[in-house]
Amino acid sequence: MNNYIFYILIAVCLVTHAARTIYEIGKFKKKIKPNKLNFIAMLINMFAMWASWFSLCETDIIKINIPGMLRYIGLAVFIAGLLLFFIALLTIKTLENYKGDLITNGIYSRISHPMYLSFILWMIGYSIYHQALFSFLFSFILTANVLYWKRLEEKELVNKYENYKSYRRRTFF
Repeated sequence: MNNYIFYILIAVCLVTHAARTIYEIGKFKKKIKPNKLNFIAMLINMFAMWASWFSLCETDIIKINIPGMLRYIGLAVFIAGLLLFFIALLTIKTLENYKGDLITNGIYSRISHPMYLSFILWMIGYSIYHQALFSFLFSFILTANVLYWKRLEEKELVNKYENYKSYRRRTFF
């Protein structure tokens, strides 16, 4: 039964990542207009994505024995990702449809895409902490997807803000 749940979680994780990617491509190509309904749908999708990811790591059927210290480093990476996400969220105070100037203060003065970086830290750190080999390896595929979202967003930001390229050069990630 555990294997069955594990495979369902993989499917949910893949489908929700694909849905977010389709949404990002649609926004980029101007076929999807960010509005309140789309935002709510994508927020629900993101909750399902992360719930499936965390559950996947916990139920991973390929466990490896990781020394305690390395597991706690994984936990620290995960917590750093959580903190980074909330710091970024408090700085921009929105998740979608931002209309103001380019945000270059707070965490954004050092990291140009702290939320995407936080997602990557969550995936890698949580899988290490749970000694979840499949989830750890799977996180690299999902990381490639997150990097694709970042790439699409950067193309949009270059067109939206004339000073984005110089900002990007002086920040990490």
